[in-house]
Amino acid sequence: MAIWSPPRPSTSGQNEVDRYFHITERGSTVRTELIAGVATFLTMSYILFVNPSIIAGLKDHTGVALDFSQVLTVTALVAGFITLLMGVYANYPFALAAGLGLNAFVAFTLVAGPAHLTWPEAMGVIVAEGLAITVLVLTGFRQAVLNAIPMDLKRAIGIGIGLFIAFIGLVNAGVVIKGPPVVTIAPNFRTWPLLIFGVGLVVTSALVARRIKGALLLGIIFTTAFATIVNEAKHLKIFTDGSAKIPHSWPGPNFHLLGHFSFDFWTVLGTGSAIAVVLSVMLSDFFDTMGTVIGIAGEAGLLDKDGRLPGIERVLIVDSLAAAAGGAASASSNTTYIESAAGVSEGGRTGLTSVVVGVLFLASLFIAPLAGMVPAVATAPVLVIVGYFMMTIVKDINWSDPGIGIPALLTIGVMPLTYSVTNGVGAGFVSYVVVAMLRGRAREVHWLMYVVAAIFGWYFFHGVVG
Repeated sequence: MAIWSPPRPSTSGQNEVDRYFHITERGSTVRTELIAGVATFLTMSYILFVNPSIIAGLKDHTGVALDFSQVLTVTALVAGFITLLMGVYANYPFALAAGLGLNAFVAFTLVAGPAHLTWPEAMGVIVAEGLAITVLVLTGFRQAVLNAIPMDLKRAIGIGIGLFIAFIGLVNAGVVIKGPPVVTIAPNFRTWPLLIFGVGLVVTSALVARRIKGALLLGIIFTTAFATIVNEAKHLKIFTDGSAKIPHSWPGPNFHLLGHFSFDFWTVLGTGSAIAVVLSVMLSDFFDTMGTVIGIAGEAGLLDKDGRLPGIERVLIVDSLAAAAGGAASASSNTTYIESAAGVSEGGRTGLTSVVVGVLFLASLFIAPLAGMVPAVATAPVLVIVGYFMMTIVKDINWSDPGIGIPALLTIGVMPLTYSVTNGVGAGFVSYVVVAMLRGRAREVHWLMYVVAAIFGWYFFHGVVG
């Protein structure tokens, strides 16, 4: 495949780093790229604690749960190496890490949902999804599928995931209690955990509102410190799960989770349901990446005159491999982060920015013992705020058209109400096709949409998995 390479002017006076990353050509400097890398890392490093808060500690049907510190280790490891690859191979200022929403899909649809997959089987779904996307990139089919799905439906998927993430934050904090049979408000708000969550949410929201760099990470640190002080003062009786207490040992990083994945999910779920769940997570990863990459590249002035990103094939290949690598390491699917915009806003224009982010993530391997200090109420405010970030595009949906508004509503609402990304995506796709047919606009629907809707129709008829 043809890979874009920008024209190279005279390199006199440039060092090897400058020449390799085309830093001067893109109007940047080494110092600016280094600062941009630090800014991006500080903005997205909250994932080191948030990813374990979602997928660690949750038991599968065999009674196995992932360890918090081990998940933090693989989260840092995969994010570090794959972001380095993005910088060195693709030469763009994009950073990658475990995707929020995708990790919720793994935890609450594949493992805790009626699918009853084991953790290795659930991670096998992610590996399969990553490999499938890689094939789509190499064959050029990814762009075809992207063009088949209406933009408003793509937006609705992201919005639904955002609402789902915010709901998970409220559940983790104990503000609401998830059924069965229904979701209810906490019966008693006169508890230390809820007070700590409330204070943490207010402080973190203030930091975000003031546009402080690293606001989410600072919010986690503040809330954890507050919780630890309270817990220590109460003789460790507020949080009895081992969190919110001062660690008395400092073990090295634990790589036990590497390679713990299995493709047995295909046998467990059956062909139809297996295709549906792989397709669901693939679509989420698929469109989130495309929107993120084009949006950030546009902000950085890296798009060509036709609004395309030169050499995007390399970016998409790295992003696709990141999904598979995340599953293979039990860190969940890794994807390109919108927080990369923080580095771009600082002037980052090349892969050197990503190299700095990757190095900092790898250095974070040695803070794993601190992960055990972070209680769920410290990451819950961040989940709520991340949900807010993802909800902001709700205004861009054409709600005046019932043909897209109703499917969008079902996509957004079904996800948190059923605790399943799959159900939300499926409801949106099926309803979009059915409404279009009933209103006499069947020819306006791309044939790929009929294929996807048929798969989800079989999935719902046969029995949902989460």
